[in-house]
Amino acid sequence: MTNKKLYIFIAIFVVSIFNATFGFAANVWDKGEEDFKIKGFHLDLRIQVMTPQALKDFAEEMHGFGLNTLIVEWEGTYPFSKHATISNEYSYSRQEVEDFISFCEELGIKVIPLQQSLGHVEYILRNPRYSHLKEDRKDISQICPLKTEESRALFTDLFRDLVESHNSDYIHIGGDETYLLGHCELCSQKVKEVGKSKLFVDHMKMITDIVIEMGKTPLMWADIILKYPEAASELPSETIFIDWNYGWKINHFGDIPNLQKLGYSFWGAPSIRSHPDNWYVTDWPTHFKNQKEFIPHGRKNNYKGMVMTSWSTTGLYGFTWDVGYDVVDMTQIRNTYPMSGFRILIASYAASLEKEEPIDAKEFVLAYASERFGIKENEALNLWSFLSFPPELIVNGKPEKSDNVEEMKAKFAEVRDDLLKVAPKSNIMEFEHFKLMADLRMHYLDYKQIEAVYNSESFSQDMTSQLIGQLDEVLEDAKILSERFVDLNKGFLYESELEDQNILRTQQMLVLHNRLSKLK
Repeated sequence: MTNKKLYIFIAIFVVSIFNATFGFAANVWDKGEEDFKIKGFHLDLRIQVMTPQALKDFAEEMHGFGLNTLIVEWEGTYPFSKHATISNEYSYSRQEVEDFISFCEELGIKVIPLQQSLGHVEYILRNPRYSHLKEDRKDISQICPLKTEESRALFTDLFRDLVESHNSDYIHIGGDETYLLGHCELCSQKVKEVGKSKLFVDHMKMITDIVIEMGKTPLMWADIILKYPEAASELPSETIFIDWNYGWKINHFGDIPNLQKLGYSFWGAPSIRSHPDNWYVTDWPTHFKNQKEFIPHGRKNNYKGMVMTSWSTTGLYGFTWDVGYDVVDMTQIRNTYPMSGFRILIASYAASLEKEEPIDAKEFVLAYASERFGIKENEALNLWSFLSFPPELIVNGKPEKSDNVEEMKAKFAEVRDDLLKVAPKSNIMEFEHFKLMADLRMHYLDYKQIEAVYNSESFSQDMTSQLIGQLDEVLEDAKILSERFVDLNKGFLYESELEDQNILRTQQMLVLHNRLSKLK
């Protein structure tokens, strides 16, 4: 037995012992007939790029949870051979990708590559080499679907490269949120003639044909074909649609049963990080509710697979432009807390896949807190109070529900203070993520309180020194929080990206400090 295989054997043995003890990661191979053939997780590597070792550690944990599939949205982290221009500063080497896929294979996990092929292709179109494919000069999220020959050549190269390194029977071709359908002059004319559905389907059929010719089954996000279903029957029957639902009503995007009647199979996709989650607030109640409602729905309606998503960002970007709308740089609009802090939701998802009846979030959290952290019920209830606390955003400078930011802080302070008192006896680092999230929330509200004064009608120049003093305290607190963030995520994300995340998180505070300093 090689050292690598011996390591994997020992790791699997240890995970098995842990599972037998704690019961949160029942292995799918211990069961008989499975209702979901695919029990998967979607890795978003657009930002917050995990290190190679973190990817392997995550795959090992997913195996322990009984998952058998990882859909990896590599974006610019994949080392394309003929299109190396696409690869970014966090791209993996070919060896790292192949090692990871081999590691997953030995665990019994299939890795499915996700290659966007119409929308969400900023990371491709930002490069002058591909800019002629843009649907719009400034909104570079989408390829023009009428640039057929150029697109066919590009995606044939990209998919062929992915097929060489991945052994899965599937390739995910994206296809979601194509908001620019019919936008350019040529596409607008085509929509007048045949409709948006036909415009979308013609392009996606070309993409599916490439994948099928390579011996793979195409997966596609379902939102656009559900919104514009008229030409759906022209897509190959092999196409599998993934219904992503993050806590909305059933059939949120359109009539799924009608597509099922045409013979198409569906997988489902809930989420543990999605809009409106950001650095400072996570909608934990919605994510637990999403699992409770949507997974049983998928089971009842013959979905063949379930894939949990976890989005690091919305996929919207701000740009720095050069002359002629060449992209100098692009920055994501929104960040969420890294996936390192959400193990409890992944464990809940795994448990939901194993249970016929909907999972009870409070019951699960209290049991998890006891068995994972070794804490008593009163402290477990403090964790539940934090996870079940109603999220509230600040929009246009004002709270959505509270009268003011001070009231928001008062509501959250008691829950946060009780959480900080909890002293876990095991898996302490995991619990520290909850504490850091709570402190980041309070830190953000401290800043927003200062910002509210600055934007009030009563603000005058003689208040500047007082606000600068308050902001100095917030920025000192930011340094401590940044150090804690690095300590908790060292080895999970690259060091340079940890630094970038800290800079982005404090940027708005520094901007306000500079503006106030000019008034002093």
